Amino acid sequence: MDGKSCSSNTAGKPIRCKAAIARKPGEPLVIEEVIVAPPKHGEVRIKIICTSLCHSDVTLWKLKDPPANFPTILGHEAVGVVESVGEGVHEVVEGDTVIPIFLPDCGECIDCLSEKSNLCTKFPFKLSPWMEREETSRFTDANGETLYHFLSISSFSEYTVVDIVHLVKTDPTIPTNRACLLGCGISTGVGAALKTAKVEAGTTIAIFGLGGIGLAVAEGSRLCGAKRIIGVDLNQDKCELGKKFGVTDFVNPGNCGDKTVSQVIIEMTGGGADYCFECVGMKSVVHEAYSSCRKGWGKLVMLGYDHPDTMLSFNSFELLSSGKSITGSIFGGLKPKSDIRILEKRYMDKELRLDEFVTHEVDFKDINTAFDLMTEGKSLRCVIWMNK
Repeated sequence: MDGKSCSSNTAGKPIRCKAAIARKPGEPLVIEEVIVAPPKHGEVRIKIICTSLCHSDVTLWKLKDPPANFPTILGHEAVGVVESVGEGVHEVVEGDTVIPIFLPDCGECIDCLSEKSNLCTKFPFKLSPWMEREETSRFTDANGETLYHFLSISSFSEYTVVDIVHLVKTDPTIPTNRACLLGCGISTGVGAALKTAKVEAGTTIAIFGLGGIGLAVAEGSRLCGAKRIIGVDLNQDKCELGKKFGVTDFVNPGNCGDKTVSQVIIEMTGGGADYCFECVGMKSVVHEAYSSCRKGWGKLVMLGYDHPDTMLSFNSFELLSSGKSITGSIFGGLKPKSDIRILEKRYMDKELRLDEFVTHEVDFKDINTAFDLMTEGKSLRCVIWMNK
C-alpha cells in the first residue's frame, strides 16, 4: 500500500472502520465496526498496514482480571501510515510510515536522555486501558460503548490512535511484514543480548524458553559472537528450530532424569553459563535460570511476563556470596526512537535475521487463526494483513 494514499479529508473527523474486539477472556475475537475518534494533543491517528501476534496479546487475552480489561482491542506489533496528527505533533506528518512501540520515549526527560535507561520518567510505562495523556479512549463500538486500548497501541483495528511518544518513524522501503516484528518481541530478545546483558564474544549463553523472544535472544547473542548458546525448552521440536538462530546445544527438562536443568547446564559448561535469559515468565524457571548462572559473574536477565503478584524468593547468603546478578529487561533495554533504526539497518544489511521468525501470514478476517496457531505452539510470528 502506498502510504501517501491516506487522505487528509478525514482529518479531524471520526473514522468508521473494522476492528477485532476481545469481548470476553479467552473467547474468539469478533470483527465489528468501530468508531475511531480524531487524535488530540500529542496524538497521531494511523492506518494499520499489517500487525503480528505477540505472546503478550495471548497472555492478556486469557487473563480474567486486571491488568486485562474487556471489551478491548488487542495488538501491539504493527506498521502503519499516518492518517492525521493532533496539535503539538511535529515528529511525523501525514503519509509517514511508522512503527508503534508500547514503551514510551519522550526524548526529553533525564532517563530518555541517558544511555543508562530506556524507562521514560515523563510518561512511565503502565498497563493502562486508556490514552497516555488523559484517561479516555478513542474507540467506541457501533452502539456507543467504550472500547479499551491495549498497551497504548491496539493494532487489531484498521485505524488506531497512538501517542507520539509511542511512535517511531521507519524506513518505508523495509517490507512491512518484517518491520512490524520490531515493535515488541524480536526487538526485546535481540536487545536483551545486545544492550541489557551486553553479551561478549566467546561467552556461553543459556536461554530458558525458545518462543519468539527466546529465539530472538539467540539471534542477538549470535550477533554478539557468543561461542555457545544453550536452548532450554520442553518442546523437542525447538531443538532443530533453534539451530536456525544460532542455538548450539539443547536441553529438554523432560529428559534430564533425576537431575535439574541447572545441574545439567553446570556440568555442560564446567560451572554455569555466563548469561542466562528467562523467557517463560514462571517463578520456578526464574530460580532454575539463576542456579544455572556461573558464580562470580553470571548474570540472569528476566524477560518473561508472569502474573503481576508473583513473588520471587532467594537465599540471602547465596545472593550475597555468589557474585551473580539479576536484572529485568523491558523491551530489551532498547530506546525505541534510536535503537529501532539501528535494528532496521542491520536487517537491511542482512545481519539481523527477521524472515525466519515469520512462520505464517493470514488476512484480517482470519485473525483467530493466528491465535490458534500460537496457542497450539505452531507459530513464532503470524503476520496479519489488514487489507491485503
